Order: sequence, then structure tokens, then C-alpha cells
Amino acid sequence: METEMSYGSDYHYLPITSVESGSNHTVTPDLLGLTVQIVNVYYVGMPESGYWVLVDAGMPGSSDKILETSEERFRRPPSAILLTHGHFDHVGSLIELVRYWKVPVYAHVLELPYLTGKKPYMAPDPTVEGGLVAKMSRWFPNEPINLGRHIHSLPANESVPYLPGWKWLHTGGHTPGHISLFKESTRALIAGDAFVTVRQESVYKVFTQELELNGPPKYFTWDWKAAKKSVEKLEALKPAVAVTGHGLPMSGELLASSLVRLVSQFESIAVPQEKLQ
Repeated sequence: METEMSYGSDYHYLPITSVESGSNHTVTPDLLGLTVQIVNVYYVGMPESGYWVLVDAGMPGSSDKILETSEERFRRPPSAILLTHGHFDHVGSLIELVRYWKVPVYAHVLELPYLTGKKPYMAPDPTVEGGLVAKMSRWFPNEPINLGRHIHSLPANESVPYLPGWKWLHTGGHTPGHISLFKESTRALIAGDAFVTVRQESVYKVFTQELELNGPPKYFTWDWKAAKKSVEKLEALKPAVAVTGHGLPMSGELLASSLVRLVSQFESIAVPQEKLQ
């Protein structure tokens, strides 16, 4: 039944955006990013192939733009929707998309309580240092979405449904069941919010999308030790190009050196000072 799906009671449109909102970014032939307000969604698959997958589902109220871009690129529904995690800005238009496309949704098994209405995320922490977005986070939704029978756990063998050649990696820390996606042949990484390429706490930098590698958004990260281990895991992959939940794509030597710096200086770059032990 359609009525089994519902957003958290605190879901609402947020009037924050960036200069990149509405822009597409071709990363590799089978990877296209779309920025909706301050977050990215990704279309994975070749336009001429028989399948593709959407990764994440944007902000509340962004379904029309996501659907418009999918129609322009593929002219057919995806085979599935994959979630890096279930924060409101990654599932904000998910119910509308599932109802329109009638496709399954996949996430890590540890993320399922937050996607079946059973458990809220930790409340955002507006006291972390970093800027006005962090202070605004007190109004960000954290109640769970309920996808009912439409949500499925990812295969335990790290394969990605409908995407041969890709694998998923558990990169917890930002949320318990956060995942990233990696394609060995192109060394392309979809990092989600395990790290981001903009200082997400700053309104100015979010609006301008100034390219700068940072750890996960500070106001919504629950386990900093796990977050550091996840960044170390992703750096060890030596990706050629990385796309993230927030910010522009990063590649080549800039990506490599920025990841090394983030790993070696994680506590000073990423972790709020009051969280350091």
C-alpha cells in the first residue's frame, strides 16, 4: 500500500541553496552528478545500457528536478535507488521517487532502523564550530523516514545491485550504516558524507561551493573514531576521482594529497574541538 511510506514529522523545505543548484557534473561516462540546493545525487550507469541506479534522493521538494534530469539522460526509470545513508538531505524526495518509479531502495542493514520509522538519528549539534549552517542545523529534520516494504538491505558480499563492477564499502561514523561506492576499473569513488569537498558548516562556502576537502558534516556525525577509520579506508583505495554528498568533484593529485592530509590531520581538520578526547 502506498500509505505505508511516510516522512518524519519534522520534514520540511529548507530555504538554503548554492550557486551550483540545478547543475549537472559529468564525472565519468557512467557517473553524472546533480546538485539540488546544497546536496548531490548521482546517476550511475551508461545512458545506452539497459539499467541505471540513482544514488541518494536529495532535499525535500527536489523530486521534479531529479526526475527531469533522469528523463533527459536515460528516458526510463532506474532499476533501483541506493542510499549512502538516511539523513533528511539524502532521502528528502525519496518517497515521491519510489511512488513514481516503483523501484526498490537499498541501504546498509545498520541504516534500516532509520529508514523504517523505528529510530531517529541523533539530534544535530548546532554548537560545533564552523559557521552559520552548523547553527542552522537545529532546524534540520532528524526523525526517521518509513519506507515500509520498499527498503532492502544491501548484499553482504559488497556487490551493488544492478551495477556490475561497483562495490559498496561500509564507511560508518557519520551514521551507523553509512556506505560509499567504488568502481575499480575507473577508480571512481562515491564517498557520500564520509568526507565532503566543501566546508559544509559555513554558509558562505556552501553557497560558493569552494573546493576544499573536509571530514563529514560536523553537526550530524555521531562517531568520530569510526569516521576517521572510514576516511583511512577510502584513502587506501587511491581513488582517481571522488564525488561526495556535498561539494564539487575532486580528482588527480589534488584529491590524493588532500586525502593524505585529511587522514594525517583528521583530528584538527574534521573533529570539533569539544569532541576531542
